[in-house]
Amino acid sequence: MSFLSDIFKKKAVSALGIDIGSSSIKVVQIQKKGDKAVLDTYGELSLGPYGGVSIGQSTNLSTEKMAQAVNDLLSEKEVALTTKTCGMAIPFKASLLSIIEMPAVSEKEMAGMVILEARKYIPVPISDVTIDWSIIPKRENEDAPAEKDEHKGKTVDVLLVAIHNNIINQYKEITEKTGLATKFFEIEVFSSIRAVLEGVQGPIMIFDMGAATTKLYIINRGLIYQSHTINTGSQEITANIARILDISIEDAEVIKRSVGMGVTKEGADLSEAVSVIAANIFAEANRFLFDFQKKTNENIKSVVLIGGGSALRGFRDLAAQNFKVEVISGNPFEKVEVPAFLENILKETGPEFAVAAGAALRCLQEI
Repeated sequence: MSFLSDIFKKKAVSALGIDIGSSSIKVVQIQKKGDKAVLDTYGELSLGPYGGVSIGQSTNLSTEKMAQAVNDLLSEKEVALTTKTCGMAIPFKASLLSIIEMPAVSEKEMAGMVILEARKYIPVPISDVTIDWSIIPKRENEDAPAEKDEHKGKTVDVLLVAIHNNIINQYKEITEKTGLATKFFEIEVFSSIRAVLEGVQGPIMIFDMGAATTKLYIINRGLIYQSHTINTGSQEITANIARILDISIEDAEVIKRSVGMGVTKEGADLSEAVSVIAANIFAEANRFLFDFQKKTNENIKSVVLIGGGSALRGFRDLAAQNFKVEVISGNPFEKVEVPAFLENILKETGPEFAVAAGAALRCLQEI
């Protein structure tokens, strides 16, 4: 477990963001001081031991085990969380996102029409999902939707979002078993956008490298426009290091986090161990980028790295060589006031906490 002791001891209104990933739970607690958001504390708990696998490896836990892990993190003295008021991020894989074209009608009419249209895009009964939607703003060179009678013949793009009800119910059960006061559940990509891209028009690609998968999101006009999941993540890098150095997965995970693409104290250069796995991920990501650019005739301005895998030393430079555009390590704490002695540490570990920080920021706004 990595953790930060209680930084500020003064009582204040605080909010918690919780990100339950495939290999760890991450939490960020912030408080409001005047018009600023201030970091209280943050922490991470590996889920591997709860599922009988190594730290850093993905695992599929039962609701009971997930609740146990959340409780353990909430009660961890070194992390020193002081609130249970939170926002909770839901894994992207539990959602369905589509861009659909709809007539430019009033919001009231649109609400009914979207539900009917959604049946064409959602491969499960509508009763099995919770649906949300939002109109995607037009580009500056596009005609804005007309008003009133002029709506006739006009169309708008609508972002359709559906979350499986069984996942929402699972997270509600975790809330009940842990005593959390959960203000909302939201898909993790929206938490990430809030943390590292709020106000940016794009088009920009978020590259989110977790333990089991790497998720790609095209953010355009402030909303998610396209997404893709690559079934390779940082645990494959760990396994490759373990194979090359002939060590255990546990030891390889420690070395990966401390050395990244550098040289171990025994003189082993890990750059190839990382790059050979990353090369396949970058190749698929580039195909995804080119497909977007061909379809829309718009160029990606930059790639923003988040997720624990992207926080490895040397990974940003490797990504920049492969994408040929500006590559930025996401800094979800940029909008949060942090102690000076933590600034450098958080720049390195920040990408890993993007989802939790984004959920915490929304939660603080809502309370």
